[in-house]
Amino acid sequence: MSEDTHMSDDTDLSDSTDSATFMTGAQALVHSLVDSGVDVCFANPGTSEMHFVAALDTNPKMRCVLGLFEGVVTGAADGYARMRGVPAATLLHLGPGLGNGLANLHNAKKAGSPMVNIVGEHATYHRQYDAPLSSDIVGVATPMSHWVRMCDTADDVAAMGAEAVENSMVAPGQISTLILPADTAWNTTPKMAVAGNRPTEPVVPDADAIDGAARALASGQPCTLYLGGRLSESRVRTAGRIAAATGAQIIGSTWAPIQEMGAGRTPIRRLAYFGEQAAEQLDGTEHMIVIGATPPVTFFAYPDKPNWLTPDGAEIYEICDKSGDIDGALDALCDAVGASGHEPAQWELARPELPSGDLTPLAIGQAVAHLMPDDSIVVNESGTAGAGYQMGMRGAPAHSFLALTGGSIGYGIPASVGAAVACPDRKVLSMQADGAGMYTLQGLWTQVREGLDITTVIFANRKYAILQYEFDRVGAHNPGPKAMSMLDLGNPDLDWVLMAKGMGMPAIRATTADEFNVAMAASLAEPGPSLIEALI
Repeated sequence: MSEDTHMSDDTDLSDSTDSATFMTGAQALVHSLVDSGVDVCFANPGTSEMHFVAALDTNPKMRCVLGLFEGVVTGAADGYARMRGVPAATLLHLGPGLGNGLANLHNAKKAGSPMVNIVGEHATYHRQYDAPLSSDIVGVATPMSHWVRMCDTADDVAAMGAEAVENSMVAPGQISTLILPADTAWNTTPKMAVAGNRPTEPVVPDADAIDGAARALASGQPCTLYLGGRLSESRVRTAGRIAAATGAQIIGSTWAPIQEMGAGRTPIRRLAYFGEQAAEQLDGTEHMIVIGATPPVTFFAYPDKPNWLTPDGAEIYEICDKSGDIDGALDALCDAVGASGHEPAQWELARPELPSGDLTPLAIGQAVAHLMPDDSIVVNESGTAGAGYQMGMRGAPAHSFLALTGGSIGYGIPASVGAAVACPDRKVLSMQADGAGMYTLQGLWTQVREGLDITTVIFANRKYAILQYEFDRVGAHNPGPKAMSMLDLGNPDLDWVLMAKGMGMPAIRATTADEFNVAMAASLAEPGPSLIEALI
């Protein structure tokens, strides 16, 4: 156990005359997780994890959610953490199972989502034989984890589980991976442990940096406040006060893990995806004040195009990154510029009229904004359709918006699962591109199995449209038929209605705005999961 843990005292039950106080290592781990506040486990187990699976039955406080692919499991844990602010556990089968879940672990790590991964391993005495599923699990886990440990004995298990929870809660949220050899799970132990309150106070903002930024804001010169991390209403509202007092523009990071949007919320523009558009947003900035992020760069490098987006000659004030005290920095800056008494701008509720005619991304956004319930959760993985439908949602009621923070596609359907498990009283709208959806469509089955209140909208353009845009932007001009076939999802066309129905989900196809209006109204009126394939 590392020196910086702050667990409550280990409880040794070996002196008790009650033999029931001895548990398997797996049972001790489940109890440790639950007692430490982790009461949901998204799982895709295998043989080495069977004792952990059996242990789940011994603790009724642990909810278990099965995913049919590990990318669904890790993506669901990410969505859950973004909405709850606390970790779920995942259960993964050996190194290959962990490997299958790495893409959404990457997204979760970029988002600062707390998570505790339990990864099975061969029994300690079996590892020497290099069995077919043997692998370097520590090596697989390390790039996408902040903390990785392997148990050696059953007596280690509960304490390491508590330590994993503690480390996952280090600000802004971390990925903990605990490797559980099969014999440490089935052997018995008297050892129990519960996570304590590990100090996670973020680094205090540098006073000189705050003073410098305040002077820049008071100079009358063009300033941009670039805000990263979770765009909670309280944070954006404080930034809005600063903007109201100084005239600075506020821009949020493109891929904020969660942003509170809609009526009654403080508006904030996100940085555009394409570098040229982002450069236009920042053009003329003489002072760039960065809080909760690093200075913005383009998503990819492009030949003969700039990848550093801060205008030449602009002075940069880096107050803190995403692990720093974002709220403290904003409060200090607000006080320094005398903005506390200013009222920020506010979105007004102005639901658009229901659209008619052609089914476009804009029409889909208008229909959703007209029909969606207050306090919905929108999980966005809409690709090229995203800009259009989000324009249509101006004037929508208050909602939480989850973005593809790490950029690794296959996030939307699983994250919707996690968000719905975390917030069962809120409607979840999964706005999903068809190509990205194919990475983790197994999550639809989990939605049905768990009876989750999710409406999935598939933007079906039947191509990797973003890559068709990017083909020319990276200088790979004049694609031929072989190249274009790599970016096309036709031949055969994907049939999302059949795929959804094959997993027990009600589904319908819409080809016009009027058909979409009817389908969306019907889906929102009926609790539970359903899918609308929107041919655009």
